Amino acid sequence: MSRITSRLALAASALTITALALTACGSSGSLEEPAATGSGSAGASDTITIGSQAYYSNEIIAEIYAQALEGAGFTVERTFNIGQRDAIIPSLQDGTIQLTPEYTGNLLQYFDKTTTATTTDDVYAALEKALPDGLAVLDQSPATDQDSYNVTAAFAAQHNLKSIGDLAGISPLVLGGAPELEQRPYGPSGLKEKYGVDVTFSATADTTVDELVAGNIQVANVYSADPNIKTKDLVTLEDPKGLFLASHVVPLVSASFPTDAAAVINKVSAALTPEGLVALNVQSTQDQKSPEDIAKAWLSENGLS
Repeated sequence: MSRITSRLALAASALTITALALTACGSSGSLEEPAATGSGSAGASDTITIGSQAYYSNEIIAEIYAQALEGAGFTVERTFNIGQRDAIIPSLQDGTIQLTPEYTGNLLQYFDKTTTATTTDDVYAALEKALPDGLAVLDQSPATDQDSYNVTAAFAAQHNLKSIGDLAGISPLVLGGAPELEQRPYGPSGLKEKYGVDVTFSATADTTVDELVAGNIQVANVYSADPNIKTKDLVTLEDPKGLFLASHVVPLVSASFPTDAAAVINKVSAALTPEGLVALNVQSTQDQKSPEDIAKAWLSENGLS
């Protein structure tokens, strides 16, 4: 597989910064070893400020980053619930924060609205090229937060379903989702074109998961990190042909992010799985645990504390 190298350009600011050198092989990048900006134990002047979007799942990931860095000896400041990208990106560019959890596909579309990349590897490669000077991404995680097609575990077992293509030939099939899904490129027409799957459509909107569990629809458009996937015993179908825009959790960093801290965050990314992210979200929405407690337990369970 080709290696994709991305370097941060020197930011035009009064701060002295060190360029990050990033490499990616396939769906995962790895940090090269240029001169580091920190020694592994940051002082007060080397505080890493982490931001998050105003979204519980994003805050949990940001808290995991924070505790992992603190465990490695870095000094961390939390600036969570900043808002969405229109607020987050300027905060990275002006140095207010140095690190935030992001999502590859959605971030790519933010910077390149005309992109045609959809698969995991293509999206990551395109994102590295689309980022403006002064920003870079570390390793992307296997975990995703994106559109996906789900079936009940019973339906998956009955038809031996693993990927979207396995739905071909099953009849009848009713697809449920928001009303606009009917006209989206990944809706009924996309299913037919990419995978040869024929469906009828039902606009189920907020009742989509309930309709799926009740058997009124057989396939549901659900975000891949939705807690319902675990609590309602659903199966997310694989999408090898890129019907949906791949959107993996990825750390977005500014030029002032210490290079030796990247190794800490890359270990977090490698350990965070799709199922694991769903489980973290369940702990927040169902168990009502705090991000701090969720992060502490996850790091311990994954041998990262």
